[in-house]
Amino acid sequence: MNSVNSDAVKIGHLISGDMVNSGEYRDHVDPGKLSDIVAKVAVGTADDADQAIRAAHEAYLSWRKLEPKARIEMIMKADEVLGDSAEDLAPLLVREHGGMLWEAQTDFALGKGVLQHTASLAETFLEPVHIDDDQCTIRIEKQPRGVVAAIVPWNMPVVLTMMKLAPALATGNTIVLKPSPFAAAALTLALQRMAALFPAGVINVVHGDADVGEALTTHPLVRKVGFTGGTTTARSVMASAAGSIKNVTLELGGNDPAIVLDDADIETTLDRMIPGIFTRSGQICFAVKRVYVPRSMHDDFVDVLCKRVDEFVVGHGLTEGVKFGPMATEAQYHSVLTLIDTTKKAGAGVVELGRLAEGVEQQDGYYILPHVVVGASHDDEVSCCEQFGPIIPVIPYDDEEQVIEWANDSDYGLGSSIWTSNHERGLSMASRIEAGSTFINTHSFESLDLRMPFGGIKLSGIGREFGEFGMAEYVEDHSIRLLK
Repeated sequence: MNSVNSDAVKIGHLISGDMVNSGEYRDHVDPGKLSDIVAKVAVGTADDADQAIRAAHEAYLSWRKLEPKARIEMIMKADEVLGDSAEDLAPLLVREHGGMLWEAQTDFALGKGVLQHTASLAETFLEPVHIDDDQCTIRIEKQPRGVVAAIVPWNMPVVLTMMKLAPALATGNTIVLKPSPFAAAALTLALQRMAALFPAGVINVVHGDADVGEALTTHPLVRKVGFTGGTTTARSVMASAAGSIKNVTLELGGNDPAIVLDDADIETTLDRMIPGIFTRSGQICFAVKRVYVPRSMHDDFVDVLCKRVDEFVVGHGLTEGVKFGPMATEAQYHSVLTLIDTTKKAGAGVVELGRLAEGVEQQDGYYILPHVVVGASHDDEVSCCEQFGPIIPVIPYDDEEQVIEWANDSDYGLGSSIWTSNHERGLSMASRIEAGSTFINTHSFESLDLRMPFGGIKLSGIGREFGEFGMAEYVEDHSIRLLK
């Protein structure tokens, strides 16, 4: 039986600066302690979405007219509020989505960094381009699109929201956000604090399920959709947006390959690679999903990997000494268990490692211990899918041509990595990888740099985020030509 903690929060919609009550609320339980209800989150309707969109549109009419400098000043104040919010909201976020406390704190820190970086570039980015010759004068302006609908998942909700909110607001748009029902409370409370710094209606939040998402992506007043999530849902988002030809940015799933070259040091490589595999229990879009190792190094690599992973302690994210937490949702828990079972039946060696933290029982939450898959082939399901859990296949290869072919033989193309002691060799191979990003000797949160565009190709998405690349997704280029 679930029990409501004394600190459980009730989360409504945020519309035009006010927290709006909903007719229906849904209990959200802690995935690491299923007996606890963490929050009661509003279940919105298409009418709630319409109200939020109209509030955002009304605010847009004046927000777009503000000088960029004025908007930037507000964003920088919001940056301070977001940073201060981490102290009390990061623990709440852990109890919502099952991550570690340091992961939730990193989420807030990365979100703060996105706000700062965007604000530092916005004024220069928005300056019109001038071209003048004997024949004519041309001015190319960057105009805001209008109301932005942003839909974000549960795994890193703060930074994924800021990757849409920062460029949208800096360039003169307003926003309606739909958080994941599995990580809505901490994010909404942070946004409520931030929204108080802006004119009413600039930042809005509406909760709900697929019907609310459809209302956002089909509404005629929404001119831009920013979505991070699964490829299947993205197809629906794209189809809905097509009705009124909305611009879309889609940051989707991945099946990121990590290619270890024969000159890489195993110990040093695993120092940096393991966080890229198991952070957030593997529930990150650009986590390492498959590792390719030269056949001559395979056994040694697997031995060292297994020894290290076997030291992992799995438990609640607020418990000291724990390496990673549970799956965030019941659906993902069963999906990963099914994949493990399927992989075993396919004949691969599936090695379960690590242990549950002291006092934690399997039935307490959606806990899955880390698994290393030995003997999988490149075309096995576990190697081809986005596992989104603590299970990693290690696949031997014979030569560089083969491993490049295998790395690119995927419907996905988000992240990737090359591991080598020869930087020039790494750079040369990286250029042959089909992906939005290729990292050399890194593949985790530390790989990200706000000066690089982030996004995917193929089924991993459309468009880019971060910095000027991200702001370009939220503006329309307006060309003006005067004939002399």
